[in-house]
Amino acid sequence: MSDAGSATGIREREIEAMTRPLDGEVGHRLDEVFDRALAEQRIVGAVVLVAEGGRSAYARAGGMADRTAGRPVAFDTIFRLASLTKPMVTAAALALIEDGVLGFEDPVTRWLPDFKPAMGGEAPTITIRQLLTHTAGLSYGFMQPDDGPYLRLGVSDGMDRPGLGFEAQLGRIVEAGLTYPPGGAWLYSVSMDVLGAVLEQATGKSLAQVMADRVAAPMGMRDTGFAVTDPARLAVAYADGTPPVEMGETCTVPFAELSGIRFAPGRAFDAGSFPSGGAGMVGTAGEFLAFLEAIRTGGGGIVGNDMAAEMIRNQTGDLPIVTNGPGFGFGFGGAVLLDPAAAGSGHSPGVWLWGGVYGHSWFVDPARQLSVLVMTNTAIEGMTGAFATEVAGAVQAGG
Repeated sequence: MSDAGSATGIREREIEAMTRPLDGEVGHRLDEVFDRALAEQRIVGAVVLVAEGGRSAYARAGGMADRTAGRPVAFDTIFRLASLTKPMVTAAALALIEDGVLGFEDPVTRWLPDFKPAMGGEAPTITIRQLLTHTAGLSYGFMQPDDGPYLRLGVSDGMDRPGLGFEAQLGRIVEAGLTYPPGGAWLYSVSMDVLGAVLEQATGKSLAQVMADRVAAPMGMRDTGFAVTDPARLAVAYADGTPPVEMGETCTVPFAELSGIRFAPGRAFDAGSFPSGGAGMVGTAGEFLAFLEAIRTGGGGIVGNDMAAEMIRNQTGDLPIVTNGPGFGFGFGGAVLLDPAAAGSGHSPGVWLWGGVYGHSWFVDPARQLSVLVMTNTAIEGMTGAFATEVAGAVQAGG
């Protein structure tokens, strides 16, 4: 599979596979994991997709998209993507770099002259590459304690504070200052939101239009973007619990003994909110798996072969990837497993992976020609809970 048409075909085969249960041990193990997670009320609803060798190997949709209304999850259910947004916005930026519109070493101030967060009274240069790799010296509110500068100043993590526009968001980030000198460390951050503002200035288009032109159009995507195409198909968002609880207008979910992850599910409908390049898109599981497969197989018409290969190659040297622990580097759009033994991972070396806090996880194994996606409406079980871990384990055991 080497072109956009083939990637789109994967999506359509997945939908067809809904009525064709997979035979074999891996399929049975995945069914057991899925059934157990629903029975134990750890997830409300989910889609699990596996592509191997360019073909659909497993596809299942189950549970409820809306528990109160009794609406089941289907293959065309739309989910809030959270950080699944990042690799797609990354790919759009890399496409613009290929076209010479941007450069890796361009200073961000070329496009955003007032974006000069400081550290120790100095405002060092931040580059496009550093935004792409989370080495720009920025942070996230949920990565800080309750009295951290991002929370004090109202910096959005891209899923909260509906109505906050780009100008205010960027101004608050500048006021908060840098956490470390650019290039000096890796820290998960709002850098992709800043990159989204750069893409708007560099192209003269909204980020939504950039994504439509650079990702959705080549892939034939119908439901992936910054606007909900069909509200009747949007999954309700739930927070962890037994059973999970429906998120209200706002919701804070505990995470890593820090300040918690803040959600405002209605942000997806708020046209006044800045389009978060780190967490703001919505879409379907099939379309996102098609995107992963497109990158795995050479770019799918979004980026060229060489740039697609760079996305799944370590770009951060030996900087510790603090969210993942030892054995990992970071590529463009996701972490890269460098040393499975150090990481205590059952994945193959070279696996590219990440997730999304609304309840999603994914990995691409180039050596096995494998892409695996877990998409749920349950935060954060579907990202780092037992369900995501057990799905990965079931697939790994098949290799």
